[in-house]
Amino acid sequence: MCVQCGCAKGTGTNFCHNCGQPVQPNSAVCLGCGVPTTGVVAAADAKSKMAAGLLGIFLGAFGVHNFYLGYTGKAIAQLLISVLSCFTLAIVSEIWGLIEGIMILTGSISVDAKGNPLKE
Repeated sequence: MCVQCGCAKGTGTNFCHNCGQPVQPNSAVCLGCGVPTTGVVAAADAKSKMAAGLLGIFLGAFGVHNFYLGYTGKAIAQLLISVLSCFTLAIVSEIWGLIEGIMILTGSISVDAKGNPLKE
């Protein structure tokens, strides 16, 4: 719940769902962070929180969950750590993915790379 406008997180129109800055009515983007403020994402296009979390837990060594959420830089880093080390450092990427997967499932990570909220 937003303490500034009283709406559920990501649903209010007076404040940015990403950074919390006040936004003008009918504005297309937040002037504070540049995230779209209206029509953030269609329900059919929203990324699944459960899918992202499970991808992180089971395929985190390859960065699949980050590719899914649009964080390609982190995803490529995880993939390269695993592949270029001939999988000797894959445990590092797997622990990284496991932690991020748990954070996604618990709600600590709740948006994709574009700032769109994850659906349940």
